[in-house]
Amino acid sequence: MTTVALFGAGGKMGVRLSRNLAKTDFAVRHVEPSEQGQARLKDAIGADCIDADVAIDGAEVVILAIPDTVIGKVAAAVVPKLAPGTIVVVLDAAAPFAGHLPERADITYFVTHPCHPPIFNDEATPEGRADHFGGIAAQQGVVSALMQGPDEHYEIGDRVARAIYAPVARTYRVTVEQMAYLEPGLSETVCASLLVVMREAMDEVVKRGVPKDAARDFLLGHMNILGAVIFGEVEGVFSDACNKAIEFGKPMLMRDDWKRVFEPEEIAASIKRIT
Repeated sequence: MTTVALFGAGGKMGVRLSRNLAKTDFAVRHVEPSEQGQARLKDAIGADCIDADVAIDGAEVVILAIPDTVIGKVAAAVVPKLAPGTIVVVLDAAAPFAGHLPERADITYFVTHPCHPPIFNDEATPEGRADHFGGIAAQQGVVSALMQGPDEHYEIGDRVARAIYAPVARTYRVTVEQMAYLEPGLSETVCASLLVVMREAMDEVVKRGVPKDAARDFLLGHMNILGAVIFGEVEGVFSDACNKAIEFGKPMLMRDDWKRVFEPEEIAASIKRIT
């Protein structure tokens, strides 16, 4: 049985992980400094929290389910106390990419992050269709990177990732640098920004007199079919009118050099702002 010390167990993400780990054969030790978080965890799964030093004593895996802004501080306090060969699991590439993890050659750093359930899926239950975040009822993908450590530790890290993000449909092995391209680059800088623009566009047509429900239905419906064609979910082509609108609209909305957001220095700057 693998012993896991879960830091941040009573936080928003930590409780999600704790619920899923409770369904596995991992032996989990919960660490949560705040009384509010301890109470939240107790209500969620009935688990008590223990002191950090007790939790890491003999633990084979240490999960840092804590915000990017404090990972450096917590890791600096925890990592020097870990036994050689311990696997430290981090849930986002930002802090590792930015160099906030202590240098120590005899431990493993494993980074893993959920893809979240895709827009196009075949969830058969109401619970699955309602699970937009993942980790409850909807299948999702996971990306993981073995930042340092022996290759056989990837299998253990993957098993942890599949447990904490369950149900998992598939996992992808990437590098920490590639994960940084995915987030914040692809998912936040590009996708989230464009979705905010789309919401602002909907609000604008509502301001100009279109009923809100009609505008929302129209936009989300077109997002569905346009996205299905663009991403190859269905075979199809756009009308000449749609293609002409794209030809006009894209330069109106996007700078010519917008792909600069994926240049290494821009990714690094974005992560620096986050952490």
